[in-house]
Amino acid sequence: MKIVTHIENYQEQTPSILTIGTFDGVHLGHQKIIANLVQQAKEKKHLAVVLTFFPHPRMVLQKDIDIKLIDTLEEKQKILASLGVDVLVIHPFSKEFSRLTSLEFIRDLLVNTFKISKVIIGYDHRFGRNREASIKDVHQYGATYGFEVEEIPAQEISSVNVSSTKIRNTLTEGDLKKVNTFLNRPYQLSGIVTPGAGLGRTIDFPTANIKILESYKLCPPNGVYCVQSTINNKLIQGMMNIGMRPTVNGKTKTIEVHFFEFSQTLYEQSLTIEILDKIREEQKFDSLDELQKQLEKDKKTCLQLFDSESFDH
Repeated sequence: MKIVTHIENYQEQTPSILTIGTFDGVHLGHQKIIANLVQQAKEKKHLAVVLTFFPHPRMVLQKDIDIKLIDTLEEKQKILASLGVDVLVIHPFSKEFSRLTSLEFIRDLLVNTFKISKVIIGYDHRFGRNREASIKDVHQYGATYGFEVEEIPAQEISSVNVSSTKIRNTLTEGDLKKVNTFLNRPYQLSGIVTPGAGLGRTIDFPTANIKILESYKLCPPNGVYCVQSTINNKLIQGMMNIGMRPTVNGKTKTIEVHFFEFSQTLYEQSLTIEILDKIREEQKFDSLDELQKQLEKDKKTCLQLFDSESFDH
């Protein structure tokens, strides 16, 4: 997949079939749209192009809202690439861009730049200044400028019964199983391994401390989770604690992963953690000894989950 930052940098001469959206989470509903896009582009020997925006439009237009996203930009790129998209165009969203009229957007960008033969959009998609253009207008532009419009009907979107907002709410509640069903994949956290206090090592549970660099990434609530990660091309199972480490009077929130059957040092490495399920709330223990006993139980719980049919691995 080719990644183009900024619409002006798009140079392809082959006609394209294009879809537009923020695609946060690239969830089941999005995957259906992308699969349709890729299939049609292949049949016509056109390019399957996804136009998305960063930052998220709501971050720019509703500054007072602290919106957290399901995917970081890098995570989104990897998922879209795996779905067979030819070109991902990430356009910087700004107030100026939001003031383009629908005519400027469709004629100057979609038609002249992307050479669209077809655009695939949701029945309720609106764009242009003040979201002035509806699907009806897009059909009229299509007739004028010679491109097809494929509308994704309401029932198709609601039959999947999933939305990025619904996923964010479910994640905030800590129901990772349901989140993963909506996403059709495990929820991910990606970050850099940084040195911690080294306490885990003293109780035989060494951990990798994960630092997430993107402040907009939505993190699951505090608790203990069953996780896995691919390290050096090998899938390693483990468990993760998100929280304040109350047993040792922690002052800041940390994300710590203990990997089973693994002893390598990971400092400064970039890791992607796949979260499979939440196994319990974070709690305070009276001693490190008690904490260690609980961690043994947690490990057992996780290993049972891995051995069960719950997860494809």
